[in-house]
Amino acid sequence: MLRQPDLPECVRGRARSPAHSVNSTAVSEPTRQRTLWQRGIAAPIRAFLRTESASAGVLVAAIVVALLWSNVDTSSYESFWHITLSVRLGGMEVVEDLREWVNSGLMTLFFLVVGLEARREFDLGDFRDRRRFLLPFSAGLVGLALPALIYTVVNLGGPGAHGWGVAMSTDTALALGLLTLLGRGVPDRVRVFLLTVFVVDDLVSLLVIAIAYSEQISVLPLIIAVLVFVVLVVLRVIGVRSGVVHALLGVISWLALLESGVDPVVVGLGVGLATSAYTPARDDLERATGLFRLFREQPTAELAREATTGLNRSLSPNSRLQNMFHPWTSYVIVPLFGLANAGVAIDGGFLARAYTSPVTLGIILGYVVGKPVAVVGTTWLITRSSRGRIRPPVGWLAVAGSGTIAGIGFTVSLLIATLALRGQELDQAKVGVLSAVLLSSGVTWAVYHTTRYLSPKKKALALLGTSEQLIDLVDEVDPTRDHIRGPADASVTVVEYGDFECPYCGLAEPVVRDLLTDTDLRYVWRHLPLTDVHPRAELAAEASEAAAAQGAFWPMHDLLMQRQDNLRVTDLLSYAEELGLDRERFHDDLKRHQHEARIAQDVQSADLSGVSGTPTFFINGQRHYGAFDLETLSAAVKTARARAVIERHQARSA
Repeated sequence: MLRQPDLPECVRGRARSPAHSVNSTAVSEPTRQRTLWQRGIAAPIRAFLRTESASAGVLVAAIVVALLWSNVDTSSYESFWHITLSVRLGGMEVVEDLREWVNSGLMTLFFLVVGLEARREFDLGDFRDRRRFLLPFSAGLVGLALPALIYTVVNLGGPGAHGWGVAMSTDTALALGLLTLLGRGVPDRVRVFLLTVFVVDDLVSLLVIAIAYSEQISVLPLIIAVLVFVVLVVLRVIGVRSGVVHALLGVISWLALLESGVDPVVVGLGVGLATSAYTPARDDLERATGLFRLFREQPTAELAREATTGLNRSLSPNSRLQNMFHPWTSYVIVPLFGLANAGVAIDGGFLARAYTSPVTLGIILGYVVGKPVAVVGTTWLITRSSRGRIRPPVGWLAVAGSGTIAGIGFTVSLLIATLALRGQELDQAKVGVLSAVLLSSGVTWAVYHTTRYLSPKKKALALLGTSEQLIDLVDEVDPTRDHIRGPADASVTVVEYGDFECPYCGLAEPVVRDLLTDTDLRYVWRHLPLTDVHPRAELAAEASEAAAAQGAFWPMHDLLMQRQDNLRVTDLLSYAEELGLDRERFHDDLKRHQHEARIAQDVQSADLSGVSGTPTFFINGQRHYGAFDLETLSAAVKTARARAVIERHQARSA
């Protein structure tokens, strides 16, 4: 389901001319429009989920077209995908049909994105706490093994026995996309749990392809591929950032693996896992700002190149590659894979044979029964054996729904089917995979539909669970020093790091006002003046603190947000008079920078929490990702309140 673009934010390092007025029309909007904790340029896992979910519709359409095409004119469907395409360079030539170019060529980029997302979660996501990886890792492994075992038992000794890997893997894009339709109102945390399980699923499935479904392996090309890959990793480690060099080495490794007989899509996964993710350093952002200002003063081609390079280098390679390839893989490559592989001629006689064949039945049982039993059973066993020290990050109903939606396989399943099976067994496998998608979707809908019959408290517990959440806000709210609006005992606390000259903070201000109509919400403002892009922001922050010294922080805060275009010293003095403050004392505080240290404390706390742009929101200590429109923030507040209710109930029970 497509969303409206997220609102933009101001980020350290984005320069503009001081002569420009500070309003939404004078500032060029950044291309990535969302608040960010620099886990890449975007709030990554939410961006990943949104792209995967929206692209599921394109994939479903491609599957439907493939089925229609193959049933209207089977010969043209097959003949088209068997057209050969050759690439020749000197004495070297690669000749494959179109289907193989899609399956082993373009799909390499899909698995590159999978590897990038896995690496980012290890570097910056929930897997920073390695203990949290145990549960989804185990659930993912058992979720692969049990369906494969079921398939093997059903097909033991039969012609389809070699296809045991078909029933293993979940299709991330299709499963997440269908979840948005089948589980409306499901919190983002449920989708995050799903994604972590799916990443393990994809990684192991590719290893299975490389080990079990590769042809006779040639040792020398395999050694060359490994050595080239090692060189690529070393270059990344020592800081060589040339995209051309990395791309060339990746292509060489891919060609060597293709020659060796190992499915070359493994290259994409390996490169993704080797590509680190990190938050941009302030020095890098300020350096990029300086380069842009030089270009603004002398707009030459050389300075334009240096400014572009500086901006790119402030971001991690992981973030840049995801931004480059993720939309293409989700909206073009995976649907193209579906179009090339989902076609199967269907008639009554064929379906009757398929639904009584061990291949089809093994796949359906593996996905519809094996996946949910594996995910739920493994999660329960680990929780019980650890005596609750390791618990799922979501509730048990959400765990059950994760198990049922994991029964939706397509991309890797069909990839393995084309490697392992031929003829009618391959067609039967396609029917099994598509049937499992329909059945798993129905069961998932039934699981999440039961939440309608639960009380709000029980629904929150069923979806969110009782596990502790990682806290992103390093400095807790201090009522003795922080500026607070709302009741002190509110169950939800929203902390905003803001800049009085930032136009996007101005856009967020009415939203915050609407949130404050909630009598169970506490709002905290912390300063983060982005002095390299907003030259008057720090003085405005000092003015608010000078007003606070006279008991008028919030009236001054409101005036500054309303009049962002006018933040000169004379303007600030007139605001002090308008509020009835002691003008001389106010002016003296500004002149002596009396409150500079207070603002520096807020800036330091922002740095500790990984904040590099404004506005940045934390809700009950957790970073808010994505848009800061009323609907999105209200939903986040609602989820935080549900968690708070669960925690209070646990405290009383203890």
